[in-house]
Amino acid sequence: QVQLVESGGGLVQAGGSLRLSCAASGRTFSSYAMGWFRQASGKEREFVATIVWSGGSTYYADSVKGRFTISRDAAKNTVYLQMNSLKPEDTAVYYCAADSQRYRSVFRVRESEYGYWGQGTQVTVSS
Repeated sequence: QVQLVESGGGLVQAGGSLRLSCAASGRTFSSYAMGWFRQASGKEREFVATIVWSGGSTYYADSVKGRFTISRDAAKNTVYLQMNSLKPEDTAVYYCAADSQRYRSVFRVRESEYGYWGQGTQVTVSS
C-alpha cells in the first residue's frame, strides 16, 4: 500500500514558479513509477509528467515540456514537480499518483494505470 500527500500549491503570477511535493508512505515507494496529473475546473483530469521507478527516465505532456521537471528522492520518499514559466492555463488541482504495479519502466500516461492517488493541491496562476 502507498499513501500520497501533495503540498506546495498556491497562487502565483504568470511567469512565476512553484514546486509541488508528494510525500509517500510505505517501504516500497521507490519501486513504483510516479506521475503527476491535473484537473482544471470543468475539465477532465489530464496527464502532466511521469518518472520511472528507478528515476532514470521522465516523460512530459507537450503542454508542459521544457517548463516542468519531475524528480524523485528515494531517501525522502518524495516526488517533486518543479513548475517554471507558469501560465494561467496551468491553473488546476494537481494530483500525484503511484503506478498500480511495481518495477514497471514503461511510461504511464493514463489514469487507469495508476493505483494510488493523493488528495490534490490547488495551483492558481494569475495573469
